[in-house]
Amino acid sequence: MIDLVQTLESVDPDIAKVLRAEARRQHETLEMIASENFVSNAVLAAMGSVLTNKYAEGYPGKRYYGGCEAVDMAENLARDRAKSLFAAEHANVQPHSGSQANQIAYFSFLKPGDTIMGLSLSHGGHLTHGHPVNFSGMFFKVVAYEVSRETKTLDYDAIRAQAVRERPKMLVAGASAYARTWDFARLRAICNEAGALLMVDMAHIAGLVAAGLHPSPVPHADVVTSTTHKTLRGPRGGFVLAPARNAEVVDKITFPGMQGGPFMHIIAAKAVCFREAASDAFRDYQEQVVANARTLAARLLERGFDVVSGGTDTHLFLLDLSSKDLSGKKAEAALEAAGITVNKNTVPFDTRSPFVTSGIRVGTPALTTRGMKEGEMKRIADVMSSVLEEPANEEKIRTARAQTRELCDAFPLYAEFR
Repeated sequence: MIDLVQTLESVDPDIAKVLRAEARRQHETLEMIASENFVSNAVLAAMGSVLTNKYAEGYPGKRYYGGCEAVDMAENLARDRAKSLFAAEHANVQPHSGSQANQIAYFSFLKPGDTIMGLSLSHGGHLTHGHPVNFSGMFFKVVAYEVSRETKTLDYDAIRAQAVRERPKMLVAGASAYARTWDFARLRAICNEAGALLMVDMAHIAGLVAAGLHPSPVPHADVVTSTTHKTLRGPRGGFVLAPARNAEVVDKITFPGMQGGPFMHIIAAKAVCFREAASDAFRDYQEQVVANARTLAARLLERGFDVVSGGTDTHLFLLDLSSKDLSGKKAEAALEAAGITVNKNTVPFDTRSPFVTSGIRVGTPALTTRGMKEGEMKRIADVMSSVLEEPANEEKIRTARAQTRELCDAFPLYAEFR
């Protein structure tokens, strides 16, 4: 990492300074944003490689440019590894992001004005699942489903009744802030009864699915989308999985429908990521991610905090701070001052605006990548509790900052900080 910055420094010292500052920030803070992680040096090497120089519109063996022999090998490796990792019949690894993967999924099967039914953003869904400010809400008629007011978990009977009543063309499953296991087989049955297609956005849980720690949507869905970062611990990017019957339409909508030239350096990094995710070490890592999330949530419950749905089955959970008379916005700022990075997040049936919120989202993938385990989670929960109980107490924040710095130094990210 440091060698790359030294090379850059001679050409552009301003940007080199930015990279150094970000490396230091990553080292000195506890990264607990659930959608963030730290890639391996092998993934970094592929991203910063000569493959960025190559235009490769089209697909392996059918390019619109010459000189694609090497990048064809990279894309074939990425596709084959993705199919093997998720037991999928087809994989397209060209989407630049999860949002573009979702665009591809929608426009492969829907026309503008068709009805989609996705989890409400304020109940854990994603912008691209039908929010009115997003393309998904602009192009399609949206019917949102919600979690149960009592349990804060998905009510599949209610989803079934709503789907049968509304008859959406596509039901969208998946979330950015839902902590419990999804029942994809049940959703498939609901879609069959309602005459709907099933799309699953597994961006957050892809690493857990790859490791066999969460049921796979692949046998049940008409199309599956994902990112390659988050729990999968790869480069920022997206991909689409589909049964063979849908392969041609997915590829055609991806290119030329949605994108031009793919990012071959990122596709190579995706191939590295899929290889890493197929290892026993990766499964061990995912087991620790979940164990860490459960330990952290349990400790915060012990400290009197409201964990939405009472816990987690995955890598993340939501804290509802309504009872503490504390907004998510203020909580995020106080924790950041203490060296802990989270994001403010709406909670189910939130009465505050999305710019303020009543909760925060907490995740453990990045902490686990650093090597932290249950003992560290308990310490972190105690530090968080101290800050959130008195977010205006500057002395407590200074003490918490010293504690987080000590933890960070014990689990360094980069060689220059060892």
